[in-house]
Amino acid sequence: MTTPKTFSKISSFKSAGDLRAYADELGCALDFEDEILSAPDSPLAGSFEAGGFHFRNRFCIHPMEGWDGTLDGNPSPNTLRRWQRFGQSGASLIWGCEAVAVRHDGRANPNQLAATESTKRGLEQLRTSLLNAHKERYGTLDGLVVGLQLTHSGRFSRPDEGKGLQSQIAYHHPVLDPRFGCDPNQEPVSDLWLEELIGDFVRAARITADLGFDFVDLKACHGYLGHELLSARRRPGPYGGDFESRIQFHRLLIEAVQRDVPEVQIGVRLSVFDFVPYKPDPETTTDKKKGAGVPDMENVQLPYDCGFGTLGNNPIQYDLEEPIRFVRLLKDMGVFMVNLTAGSPYYNPHIQRPALFPPSDGYAPPEDPLCGVSRQIQAAREVKAAVPDMPTVGTAYTYLQEFLPHVAQSEVRNGHVDFVGMGRMVLSYPTLPDDVLNGRPLQSRSICRTFSDCTTAPRNHLPSGCYPLDEFYKRSGEGDRLRSIKRGE
Repeated sequence: MTTPKTFSKISSFKSAGDLRAYADELGCALDFEDEILSAPDSPLAGSFEAGGFHFRNRFCIHPMEGWDGTLDGNPSPNTLRRWQRFGQSGASLIWGCEAVAVRHDGRANPNQLAATESTKRGLEQLRTSLLNAHKERYGTLDGLVVGLQLTHSGRFSRPDEGKGLQSQIAYHHPVLDPRFGCDPNQEPVSDLWLEELIGDFVRAARITADLGFDFVDLKACHGYLGHELLSARRRPGPYGGDFESRIQFHRLLIEAVQRDVPEVQIGVRLSVFDFVPYKPDPETTTDKKKGAGVPDMENVQLPYDCGFGTLGNNPIQYDLEEPIRFVRLLKDMGVFMVNLTAGSPYYNPHIQRPALFPPSDGYAPPEDPLCGVSRQIQAAREVKAAVPDMPTVGTAYTYLQEFLPHVAQSEVRNGHVDFVGMGRMVLSYPTLPDDVLNGRPLQSRSICRTFSDCTTAPRNHLPSGCYPLDEFYKRSGEGDRLRSIKRGE
């Protein structure tokens, strides 16, 4: 594994000031505080109230698909271990731990969890294991809020072992259709199909509430169905075309959950902007190395009409006019919080999950990943400024590594975001929030260096985990297989 020579590794910087100067050279706007503060002085230790919940700090754990459930949608021992570690993290907000499909054909992989009558006991076991791990470490459950993310994977559905993609598309996409082998004659999902799917979400929300989860996340991010509908300008009928039609599915879904499961709060994880799909630069790609990502414009006509939060005449820049309108609508409808992310891991991962090292199906970073961090932080600032009374969770902090708390403190202190979310970081270093809040030195050997094995593994049908740093995965048979795959064996 070689480091891209044009970008400096985060671990090479000795201080927050040094990294700030480097970010300034890149033209990436990032604010840092010079010192990591502990509770009660840290802004990250501040309490917060939203949705009738009390949060005792500002750390959030993002949902991450583990690819490690059973074929019938139940958790495995690996899933239980992961949720227990999230419970030990010290974060006050657990945003669903991972995406849970509301029905079989919406699973993103054959081992994805599902929220059905047959999996209730397994989901209950997951929640209980997380709560028990948290209480054992901290002595209380006060200030801990746990949700469950509900999803249908749409275009990226892969529910059955050995069958590959079984896409359910909202509309035909000029780049994604040929890239992922979508039959040009395939009919997009019907209006009736979408209306029946709302019923599946409601049933899953009822299960979630009955099990005692505090909220449901009605997922609208990362290229999955809820996100794709937001860009469905090419879809005829009541669920596509103009803005009001493209948000109609979400409006009806929220209303249905509020009507039939009134005791559960609703959150939404939203890709607040998107870019045109990227591909490895064919001129610099070799048998041994993928080129840097470049926009895949071969079948694209401008203005680009297949993005949400995308500038039509320049689809590698964001335009937050519609996303802000949508967030304002979510607030007016009673959604208690939004978790702001971007793009998709399938077709433009560098904007969604900034990393120095690409996953096996990706491309070398086309920009210093700090610029990707800055872009998401800036977009979250703009949403918060436009809808200040909507509580928000920010994303893309993991790439900051040792300096994550320095930037997180600044963003929370200045009211740019209410919670700082972490995903990959807690796979390798689940107790980072607790260490920060209690003034302990960061464990440098546990800090995620964005090697992307947690993505490369599931792309090769292995469970997701931190294979370089977590001994549990590193020494496993799956770890041996992943290393063999990466060597090209």
